[in-house]
Amino acid sequence: MRYVIYGAGAVGGVIGAKLFMHGREVVLIARGEHLRAIQANGLRLQHPQGEVLLPVPAVGRPSEIEFHAGDVVFLTMKAQDTNAALTDLLAAAGDQVPVVCCQNGVDNERMALRLFEDVYGVCVFLPAGYLEPGLVDATVWPVSGALDVGRCPEGVDALAEAIAGDLTGAGFISRPEPKILRLKYGKLLHNVQNVVQAVCGRGVPVPDLAARLQSEAEACFAAAGIDYAGTEEMSRRSADIDRFLANRSGNSTWQSLARGAGSIEVDYLNGEIVLLGRLHNVPTPANAAFQRLANEMARQRREPGSVSVEEMRRAVAAREAIHTAGG
Repeated sequence: MRYVIYGAGAVGGVIGAKLFMHGREVVLIARGEHLRAIQANGLRLQHPQGEVLLPVPAVGRPSEIEFHAGDVVFLTMKAQDTNAALTDLLAAAGDQVPVVCCQNGVDNERMALRLFEDVYGVCVFLPAGYLEPGLVDATVWPVSGALDVGRCPEGVDALAEAIAGDLTGAGFISRPEPKILRLKYGKLLHNVQNVVQAVCGRGVPVPDLAARLQSEAEACFAAAGIDYAGTEEMSRRSADIDRFLANRSGNSTWQSLARGAGSIEVDYLNGEIVLLGRLHNVPTPANAAFQRLANEMARQRREPGSVSVEEMRRAVAAREAIHTAGG
């Protein structure tokens, strides 16, 4: 089985590196200076015990790969880039290649199922960083993350079991999970709070806003009849990883702003809650306010933490007033 890691930044880079280190055939798809650095010098993987340089093959587009039976494609880009990536993948590989959505949010699988027959989801607990072109960081070592995998919308098959086995062998905690979307909705409850750190800054205590984002999500899940793993269950699953995170540079949403990427995945995290709220008549002023401001910060390439807590509270209150007036 060959693994094509499509979007080999922080998460994809660490997964691809560790699979390659443990004898699996891997091809990375990356872009820009990161791609050029990997092609010229190999992929550098930094971890708490040192650094390793890996001669992993890397290309810029799926069309540069000759796909064959036995290939499995991991999508590891941010959700705002998924549709374009899937279009390119379909043209290069056809609709029978298995697609594994190793991403936050719950919309990537829906996008993939429109185009591909065999789609799998992964619930990702993998603290990682993209430090500079050609260099990725595995925060936790030697077991670097928890990556449960299952078919979408549900079920486990031989391929899911094989992927989980390869990930386990490469130094991840991985198990076949028949209700993978239940776990991913549980992870979404955590991910909707990422935006607080990105907008207001690391280490800024705003438990009221974080709790508001989560409570709106829970209300939307209840209204939509969505089954999700609760906070305690998710905490148990990530406990072996979370205890190593004291020195992490910042969550993935924070990292997007810090890199000045120009886009951010909040439309598929907080925006998922806003969508559910509008579909099921549940007010989501906090998620809507954070979604708007985070997108504005990304477009303007503003630094993370450049919005004060009081400004953010006023933005949430304004959104709430709009909803109240409309109702």
